[in-house]
Amino acid sequence: MYDFAVFWDWAAFAVRWLHVITAMAWIGSSFYFIALDLGLRKAPDLPAGAHGEEWQVHGGGFYHIRKYLVAPAEMPDHLIWFKWESYSTWLSGAALLMLVYWAGAELYLIDANKADLAVWQGILISAASLTVGWIIYDFLCKSRLAEQPTLLMVLLFLMLVAMGWGYNQIFTGRAMMLHLGAFTATIMTANVFFIIMPNQRIVVADLQAGRTPDPKYGKIAKLRSTHNNYLTLPVIFLMLSNHYPLAFATEWNWLIASLVFLMGVTIRHYFNTMHAGTGNPTWTWLVTAILFIAIIWLSTASMYGDVEEAEALPLTPYETRLAAADGFEQAHEVVLGRCSMCHSREPGWEGILWAPKGVLLETEADVARNARAIYLQAGVSHAMPPANVTYMEPEDRAAIVRWYKASRM
Repeated sequence: MYDFAVFWDWAAFAVRWLHVITAMAWIGSSFYFIALDLGLRKAPDLPAGAHGEEWQVHGGGFYHIRKYLVAPAEMPDHLIWFKWESYSTWLSGAALLMLVYWAGAELYLIDANKADLAVWQGILISAASLTVGWIIYDFLCKSRLAEQPTLLMVLLFLMLVAMGWGYNQIFTGRAMMLHLGAFTATIMTANVFFIIMPNQRIVVADLQAGRTPDPKYGKIAKLRSTHNNYLTLPVIFLMLSNHYPLAFATEWNWLIASLVFLMGVTIRHYFNTMHAGTGNPTWTWLVTAILFIAIIWLSTASMYGDVEEAEALPLTPYETRLAAADGFEQAHEVVLGRCSMCHSREPGWEGILWAPKGVLLETEADVARNARAIYLQAGVSHAMPPANVTYMEPEDRAAIVRWYKASRM
């Protein structure tokens, strides 16, 4: 039974690796086409219907690229559709969400200090929020607000702020950041699946049938593509945020996430303007720096909870079994002696302000809740403590392994 924990961790690693690879492909192609679109130039010899062209050099060769706003006069025999990068990223991300945050809901998803939710309730809120968010966003984009793209972007930003605040009322800080990223990524992928690709298929079908395609479909797809462009950088931050407790384990984590969205806008505005050749908005660097300084300041706000609250929080039946297993007292003593100087509510290790990744290992409840992570990080592997700075002995690691194995029997 204990091998299941190792298998599960490797499964999560495999899915995470897949998610990173597909995300790189999606983000890379997105950034490339945005830059290409903004860099198009007029030329006297452009064929009918062509909007612009660009010459590029890469890999020892030259590329001559032309863009048609609607479609060329004749459909080419070979046409590449850029869609699977987006779909694969979302599907692998959804699988990772289930593996880490749903399967580990009691540890990573639900914060009982905020909301006393059953596991199934937390999972239901997690899944439903992604769907409801897309429905609201899609409704706004299909309303008259589509003719006022700036106002629509402001409303989208306010919706993201509200979602971040709402997630933080019931989920852990890590889960709040991750879900806000998943919420945003769902909007981006749904834009591709429900709007951009169907509109492109309509244009292709009209062209193949000899009809003149309606340019409105391209306009609609362009609006959604622009939203995706400005949301990309914040999503990357949110997906990586679980490595930075100064971002997620603070009182104002939802506000930090909101400022990250604004930083994404300022950074993309700079590069979009540069690629379009319409200016050099260096002011965006100052605004970005100010936003980042504000984030640093917010990250020093007080953290949630204290030792008394953690001790008062009842253990789940699973955690109770772990705390009652043979060898728990010895394992607890090892963790207190080798790990708690960093993984505490007030870390004693110089230079560490908050517990790494927000993992607390002081009380018996803390150790029981983090049993699998302790087993994997400090039992079967030597990942913790880093560089074995607290001199954890082989017999200490053996005690952790014995306790965890006993709890699985």
